Amino acid sequence: MDDRIGAFRDADVLIVGDRIADVGPGLVVDDAEIVDGRGRIVIPGLVNVHMHTWQTGLRGLTSNMTLLEYFRWVHRGLATAFTPEDIHIATLAGALGQINAGTTTLGDWCHNNPTPDHTDAAVSALFESGIRSVFLHGSPKPDPKPGQPHFSEVPHPRHEIERLLATRFTSRGQLVTLGLAILGPHYSTLDVADADFRLAREFGLVASMHQGGGAPKTPGGWEILEARGLVGPGLNIVHGNDLSDEQIARFVAAGVSFTVAPENELTQGHGWPITGRVIAAGGQPTFGVDIESLVSADMFTVGRMAIGCQRGLDNAASRLATGSIPQSPSVTTRDALRWITIEGARMLGLDDRIGSLTPRKQADITILDATAWNMWPVHDPYSTVIMQAGIGNVESVLIGGRFLKRDGRLLRDDAPCIREDLASSGRRIVEALGLPDAFAT
Repeated sequence: MDDRIGAFRDADVLIVGDRIADVGPGLVVDDAEIVDGRGRIVIPGLVNVHMHTWQTGLRGLTSNMTLLEYFRWVHRGLATAFTPEDIHIATLAGALGQINAGTTTLGDWCHNNPTPDHTDAAVSALFESGIRSVFLHGSPKPDPKPGQPHFSEVPHPRHEIERLLATRFTSRGQLVTLGLAILGPHYSTLDVADADFRLAREFGLVASMHQGGGAPKTPGGWEILEARGLVGPGLNIVHGNDLSDEQIARFVAAGVSFTVAPENELTQGHGWPITGRVIAAGGQPTFGVDIESLVSADMFTVGRMAIGCQRGLDNAASRLATGSIPQSPSVTTRDALRWITIEGARMLGLDDRIGSLTPRKQADITILDATAWNMWPVHDPYSTVIMQAGIGNVESVLIGGRFLKRDGRLLRDDAPCIREDLASSGRRIVEALGLPDAFAT
């Protein structure tokens, strides 16, 4: 994923400490541990820029829900039953699941943190997992109690951001860093959106927001925020299916990034993923799993869904316009691998550290067993990774030069306890809410 270095059919990667020291064929080193990579594909660790790991214990529970049902049963229901301990085990298990699936960097969108204890539990779990991550601090979305304002009327808590920067996130060079998961003009009042945009800019933090899913809270809010000079680099829009081509073009030109969750969007009713529209505007999309309560959490599936959906849309448009499919595909498997590695790193502000196998970058590396039945023989490694690979092919994962998965096994002695604690947490939350039988089964 480094265009200056290119790709190699046979080469070596030299790791010294936590960094990549060299990449190329025939490297000669006398005092290094040798990891035999014959029959393997070595890629930058995958980057999942948008996932709500707090829902890991609810796996599969929302798979038959539309977006509106999800809002009702999860945000206004299940979420209210979470204790800090529930947040901790779900985040820990979710992060370890990402490592197991070949993801080395996670954008963890935590918007079920009603107390500082919930927030600290999530942050601690990310550190414990060993994954590189940006903790995107959000806010819950329950129904207000009598006398309380609606969540859309509540600015992001400055005091919490100041607390976190002074305690848990004292260095921007650490493995887990801080970002904001704000409401944005689709889900908040104009005053709240204005305050949140300014807060992110003041502290120099990435600010990610959902866009779409019902009518906007502030119609015309984007245009007002643009006029105030608040729309620019560091802002990230998730989904964005209801944005016009003109808006997407303006945002791309301003330096805004876009994140697509294709499987989730197609399933829950957001609309067609905007991958191609972002590309047409001169940008590059980034991608995330979104919610494990709905879909599987591996970026191979996300990349495959992304390229398949966009090709389908473009093929249909070509047939409509010319009566024939295109002469060549609109997006390639190499494009898709870029979306889930270096482009994701760029969206999180980490592309100077990760996202490609580049000397002096952090040694975040995923090794795939290409001799497996579903991958062999390999003719085009980009296509093999995107179109054939799955979690079962992830042999080893390194983050910062350290093995966290090796020879097909997570290097955690406590994995059985984590699994049991996750199951117990999920059962308690579901039973506390009393979901209808159609969903509980």
